[in-house]
Amino acid sequence: MDAVTAVGPATGLLLLAVVTVGACQDPGALPSSAKQARIDELYEGYKKKFPDVPEITVETLKERLDGPEPPVIVDVRDDDERAVSIIPGAISQPEFEARREDLEGRQVVTYCTIGYRSGLYTRKLVDEGWKASNLRGSIVAWTHIGGDLEKGGAPTRRVHVYGRKWNLVAPGYEAVW
Repeated sequence: MDAVTAVGPATGLLLLAVVTVGACQDPGALPSSAKQARIDELYEGYKKKFPDVPEITVETLKERLDGPEPPVIVDVRDDDERAVSIIPGAISQPEFEARREDLEGRQVVTYCTIGYRSGLYTRKLVDEGWKASNLRGSIVAWTHIGGDLEKGGAPTRRVHVYGRKWNLVAPGYEAVW
């Protein structure tokens, strides 16, 4: 006898619905530590596509931004994602491409939502001879160290996370997609 027959068809369907809803929980409802673990899990899965690409942690980037030679930060996300917020000082991928000659020789750090798109772009830059690193966990990980964000030069706490699956921002930030 299966579980549905044992409890009756109506109760079995209700139980199935409850289990299904629980399994599809919004990642935004997870505790911060679970979100950080999920960011790492996603990033490690993506990294299999670019295993030799150098990476930089959000903590190291934050330190280097205050240093004498801050890196060029390149946001590889789409226009609609960047319109919500960026890491202060970041430039878009098209802007970077237009300014390549001016930026030659500088350290470059790329980011996206978690690190897949930026990892692919970093691989391209490294293959071209750039000193480039992928931001591990990207903008979502940046929120977990309390990293500043801006929209049009003004501070914001909103982050475009691409979709529900990536709704892993730290408490105090608002995920949009």
